[in-house]
Amino acid sequence: MSPLTLAAASAKEPTLKSFGDDPWWLIGGKVLAIFVFLVLTVLLSMWVERRVIARMQLRVGPNRVGPQGLLQGLADGVKLALKEDIVPRQVDKLVFVLAPIVSAVPAFISFIIIPFGPTVSVFGHQTALQGTDLPVAVLLVLAMSSMGVYGIVLAGWSSMSPYSLLGGLRSSAQVISYEIAMGLSFVAVFLFAGSMSTSDIVAAQHDKWFVVLLLPSFLVYVITMMGESNRIPFDLPEGEGELVGGFHTEYSSLKFAMFFLAEYINLATLSALATTLFLGGWRAPAPISTVWAGANAGWWPVLWFLVKLWLFIFFFIWLRGSLPRVRYDQLMKLGWKVLMPFSLGWILLVSTIRALRNEGHDMRQIVIIAAVVAAVVLVATVIWEMLRGGEDEKEIVPGAGRDAAPDPAAGGFPVPPLDLPHYHGGPAGATKVKTPPEEVTSGTH
Repeated sequence: MSPLTLAAASAKEPTLKSFGDDPWWLIGGKVLAIFVFLVLTVLLSMWVERRVIARMQLRVGPNRVGPQGLLQGLADGVKLALKEDIVPRQVDKLVFVLAPIVSAVPAFISFIIIPFGPTVSVFGHQTALQGTDLPVAVLLVLAMSSMGVYGIVLAGWSSMSPYSLLGGLRSSAQVISYEIAMGLSFVAVFLFAGSMSTSDIVAAQHDKWFVVLLLPSFLVYVITMMGESNRIPFDLPEGEGELVGGFHTEYSSLKFAMFFLAEYINLATLSALATTLFLGGWRAPAPISTVWAGANAGWWPVLWFLVKLWLFIFFFIWLRGSLPRVRYDQLMKLGWKVLMPFSLGWILLVSTIRALRNEGHDMRQIVIIAAVVAAVVLVATVIWEMLRGGEDEKEIVPGAGRDAAPDPAAGGFPVPPLDLPHYHGGPAGATKVKTPPEEVTSGTH
């Protein structure tokens, strides 16, 4: 590509100064386009997820409503809207109603800073294919993700149900654990890009994507994005096996639909953020961009962005159909004992390498030394875990490793008392009879 072409291409890239001067109708059109895009992405994600998992499990999947079942998600939305809205008697009604809104609205706001493409002409106006941009745009996504957790926690608390409350508490602990590691995975990107603006981060990847330069940060983000999305294998806040439905057990109709909508919009937002920070954003892959000079100009970058976005969504779906749910102690251990220390060490290493390179040191020797140190630390960590011999599991399960018979009520799930009253007879003439505990335990009753 000639220098003139490079200069022309770089002139069309949006910067922070490109935002704020659009007419009101263009700003409203961008917001409406993003809203419609997210709704259509949710409907299509539901259909793709059902079809892909059905194919993985040798089933057919939705194939009745619309061609190949394409309208099944729309039919489910209409069904949820027409169902009876049941509100339990003991709930805190104001918080119970507001919780789904608090969960869904931040999910929509987060997508406003995602760049879809470069500067294009829309009815004669030059504008960036992006809702808006901020000097701290990436932090907006983290802030909205934290706000969405309030909706889940408040839904669990206001439902006055033990299952919902446990689901809300699980979600708060999980998001705190994994949001810290996610924020740490962004620090290396900020160091290389020199900005927290999403448009500047995409511009910094014009020659090489950050997934190549910062592969450990990318891997940490991929793990944390699964923890942030509350999906398998980290769907502990919902946990159907032990919590019925988790935080949304008591919800129905449109309130449940808003939780459902927020989950799939967060799926798209996390995938779009991974595309923006590590995969070059809307830029075409290297073979296409080197052969075709106009691959990163006009409306074509929207296609490259959507391809990367859907690859991440397919990755989420693939994991859901492949992996089982992890234990909660494993979830916490991964977040606090693995991801956070690793992210902190990686940030220190990246900062040191950047500082030494700015001072003119030999980078090849520095990288070799850093790789040796990282390998030694990794091996030492593995040996330490092997020598400990699973002490964490012994702490979780009382009596593990001893010959004494374990107490089923100690350190586990609460069990109901054995002297509860039992009812005999039909519903009309039921009589309450208190059963002795020995009869319940012996199975004679």
